[in-house]
Amino acid sequence: MSPRLPPLGALRAFEAAARLGRMTAAADELSVTPGAISRQVRQLEQHLGVPLFDGSKARPTLTPAARVLQPVLTTAFAHIAEAVREIGDGSRGPLDVACFSTFTVKWLIPRLFDFQARHPGIEVRLRTTADAGAGAAPARCDVSITAEEPGAARDTPACTRLFPEHLGPVLSPALAGRVALRQPADMAAPALQPLMLHTRTRRNAWAMWAAATGAPVPAAPPAGPEFEHYYFTLEAAVRGLGVAVAPWHLVLDDVRAGRLVAPLGFAASGYDYVLRRRAGAHPRIDVFCAWLQAQAEATAMPPGPQAP
Repeated sequence: MSPRLPPLGALRAFEAAARLGRMTAAADELSVTPGAISRQVRQLEQHLGVPLFDGSKARPTLTPAARVLQPVLTTAFAHIAEAVREIGDGSRGPLDVACFSTFTVKWLIPRLFDFQARHPGIEVRLRTTADAGAGAAPARCDVSITAEEPGAARDTPACTRLFPEHLGPVLSPALAGRVALRQPADMAAPALQPLMLHTRTRRNAWAMWAAATGAPVPAAPPAGPEFEHYYFTLEAAVRGLGVAVAPWHLVLDDVRAGRLVAPLGFAASGYDYVLRRRAGAHPRIDVFCAWLQAQAEATAMPPGPQAP
C-alpha cells in the first residue's frame, strides 16, 4: 500500500508560503486569506509531526525539514501544471510569456498594444524572470525570450533566433554636450571613468563592449555608480547621471524620442535574443510568435553613431 499523503491543499499552501517567504504572498497567489494559509500549514505540520517554519509571523524562516520538502513540491506542482496544460484546450486561457524584466518594460510592453489591437481575443499574461536561461522555456510558460551565447542548443522547431544583441554607450543629450565622446577610446579618459554607469546583474557589459570595439575600457573595478537592475541604469542615463552601455533594443525608443543619444553607435556583443515556445500545435502561440518575429525584424538593426 502507498503511504497516506497529506492533503493536497495543505501541500499547496506550504509550497507557496515557503517559496514566496510570506503567508500573505502565498494567500494572494492562491486567492485565499492569510489565515487559511496558516491553518493549512499547521495541518501539514501535524500530519508530518515536524515544524516547518521558525521565527515570527512577519519574518518566518524555513526549518531543515521545510528546506527538504519545498523544492520537491515546487518541482512536482510545476510538472502537474505542465501536464495539465499539455492536455488542455490550447485555444483557451491566457498566453503566458516570460522574459527578463528590463526587456519586458523597455521592449515588449511598448509594442504589446499592437498585438492586442490585431488579436483582441488572445490575452497575454507577462511574467518576468531572472532564470529564463538557455535551453528551455521556464515551467508554466508558453513562450520565453532569453539572451544566449552563440552555439547554444537551438536545433528544435520550438526555438527561433529573434535578433543579435548590439551594445553601445548611451547618454542624455545634455550630458553629451558637456563631454568629449567621439571614438571608443574616449571612454578611457579619466574625466569619463566616474560617469560610467554599471549594473549589478550584468557587470561585464562594459568589458563586452570594449572587446567588441577594441576600446581600452577597464573591466573592473567599476569606477562609476552601480545599480541593481538594468532598468535603473538606463533611467539614470536618461536623467543625465552618466553614460550607460546598453543593448540597442532596450534603448531604441529612448534614442528615437531624443531622450538618449548614442555617439559611438553599437557593436555586436556576441549574444542572441532567442524565442523559445512550448512544443506542439498551438494556434495562439503560432500567432504570437509570428508577431514577435515581425517586431524583432523591425527593430533589430541599430543606427550608426549620432552627433549630440
